[in-house]
Amino acid sequence: MNIQETIERALASAGLDTRSGPMRGVTDTIRNALASVGLAVGVAAAPAQAAPPNANTMDVVARDVPAPGPDAAGAVPAAGQFVLRSFSAPAGTRAYKLYVPAPATGSSRSHAGGLPLVVMLHGCTQSADDFAAGTQMNRLADEHGFLVVYPEQASGANASRCWNWFRAEDQVRGAGEPALLAGLVQAVVAEHPVDPARVYVAGLSAGAAMALVLGETYPELFAAVGAHSGLPYAAAHDIPSALAAMKGRGVMGRGHLPGTPDDPRRHAMQPVPVIVFHGDRDHTVQHSNGEHIVQQAARAHAAGLSARTEEGQGRRYTRTRHTNAQGQCLVESWTLHGAGHAWSGGDATGSYTDRNGPDASAEMLRFFLALPSQRSGTR
Repeated sequence: MNIQETIERALASAGLDTRSGPMRGVTDTIRNALASVGLAVGVAAAPAQAAPPNANTMDVVARDVPAPGPDAAGAVPAAGQFVLRSFSAPAGTRAYKLYVPAPATGSSRSHAGGLPLVVMLHGCTQSADDFAAGTQMNRLADEHGFLVVYPEQASGANASRCWNWFRAEDQVRGAGEPALLAGLVQAVVAEHPVDPARVYVAGLSAGAAMALVLGETYPELFAAVGAHSGLPYAAAHDIPSALAAMKGRGVMGRGHLPGTPDDPRRHAMQPVPVIVFHGDRDHTVQHSNGEHIVQQAARAHAAGLSARTEEGQGRRYTRTRHTNAQGQCLVESWTLHGAGHAWSGGDATGSYTDRNGPDASAEMLRFFLALPSQRSGTR
């Protein structure tokens, strides 16, 4: 029995008709919520999107998002190059888009060691073009001088094109999607004038959850992580625990009794700097997940961090900066009051965006570039 059938049977056992009337809308809402993070199993996908027979692959409801047109407000500036490529490894093949800004004078370009690289992991149902348009990270690349790579999830791996953050086999080093994405990034670093000490990864929703997995499994590769509307590392190990974590219950993967042989929990141990954005009206991935990301990150730093909080107006927000004894901010969190499941300050040409700001893209970049280089050994 799949998860959708389980939910409908539970409702029916309570005497609720899920096929008509008001409860039909409830089941539709449940189905859409599951699909938004790649968990709505049991719904037939179109033949072109059907996943290959694989016990680790789930069929989900997929939504195609068209690439922005050449005249769209969020289109990539003509100054740089936005090219489509692919990368293959034992774990599979993934397409990706790479943005290379045109040569120009900028603060980041003056470093002889190469340019920074920002890896952007899209959310469910999104594409590289869609995510680039919504986040406007390419525009910032032109202004500050850095490369941007947008890996694309394959529909054969997840029919809603979600990164498989909730599978235990995709939360470890040397296997699955973490190994595939790390290999892709290493290939880009090897082929372009990138400073390997300034490689950063950010994502939205399922992409944010996978970005945190990468920070934990490949800390020598990623100097910092940006997580928007995501979930903590190893917050889930299967579908039921993923659903619980998304709704703010059983976070940190506590689906079994601690200490028992089937306890699947893993703990974040790597002190990788993290910046977190999360709306407190996010009903897809509850805001408590953002709080737990901050707790994980703060605990991973051996030295105690001091926290300072400030309030902002416009789109009201609460920002907390966690700094070390040297005054370096290593964990930063933004609670966006009244915001839902969308990229803060994003452009409307992309999906899942909230133009009411603050600008998550600019703030993440500020956080990344303000960190000391990994090669200095001061992290």
